[in-house]
Amino acid sequence: MGKTALLFPGQGAQFAGMGKDFYDTYPEAKAVFEEASDSLGYSMEDLVFGGEQLDLTEFTQPAILTTSTAIYQVLKNRGLTFDVTAGLSLGEYSALVAAGCLNLREALPLVRKRGLFMQQAVPAGIGGMCAVIGLEKEALSELISDVGEGVWMANFNCPGQIVISGKNEAVKAVSEKAKEAGAKMCVDLPLSAPFHTELLQPAADALKEELDKIELKAPSVPVIFNVTADSEQDPASIKELLKRQVMSPVLFQDSLNRMAEMGVDTFVEMGPGSSLKGFIKRSVKKVKILTADTVEHSRKVEETWEK
Repeated sequence: MGKTALLFPGQGAQFAGMGKDFYDTYPEAKAVFEEASDSLGYSMEDLVFGGEQLDLTEFTQPAILTTSTAIYQVLKNRGLTFDVTAGLSLGEYSALVAAGCLNLREALPLVRKRGLFMQQAVPAGIGGMCAVIGLEKEALSELISDVGEGVWMANFNCPGQIVISGKNEAVKAVSEKAKEAGAKMCVDLPLSAPFHTELLQPAADALKEELDKIELKAPSVPVIFNVTADSEQDPASIKELLKRQVMSPVLFQDSLNRMAEMGVDTFVEMGPGSSLKGFIKRSVKKVKILTADTVEHSRKVEETWEK
């Protein structure tokens, strides 16, 4: 019998109105939004469904966590079970909530502060991120060495897609060299800071202080972490991984491969959008991929469960 993995998206998946069909259809989804509003002291409904401040990192992160958790709660109440979980960057916190490491009320203020720390670590307009499509890691590494300081490989999403991150001029220089070297495409990401680089050290240090204030439980199922592409049970070690994650490369392709090695043959992407679907398709073969980004799609996930 194969295993099932739940995957949660990260920053960049947000859009105005995400999760509204779940909110309107299921009382348990509405209850998650109401709990988020109560926890944070502002209307999560206005933020997510209005969308005016949704792209500001300190609001984006709790908004995605809330939406992903609302969708998860709906499917959990309908019998969803899973064997392993992971998330892309911010999505790791949704995975930890699903695995029982911390509850939503604890996670929401934490990710709001995480977003704030990440934004404050580097002044707006100084840094950014760019997805390089169609260039191997070794070739990209050489280009980064040629440019010198200020740019790093930040996300290893899937074969043929690596995100670079750093100071704008260095990121631009590498992306131009990458196109000359045969990259199919270089896409600037709608993120206003150089996430997952050593420039985020101040954010990592500030986040550690916040993590030290909360109590994490051991996960009820394995959580595959971005920093190591492996599981970890010890709460103190998990806190250290969450701190390091802010300024370390995201090993998402390796995480998917690790789950496949563990016997996962069904991946369910749970949260706004379906950005992870393509990463799964290009990273692991002969697996079933389901998305639960809309009520209609979630019902198809339910039907699969019932068979």
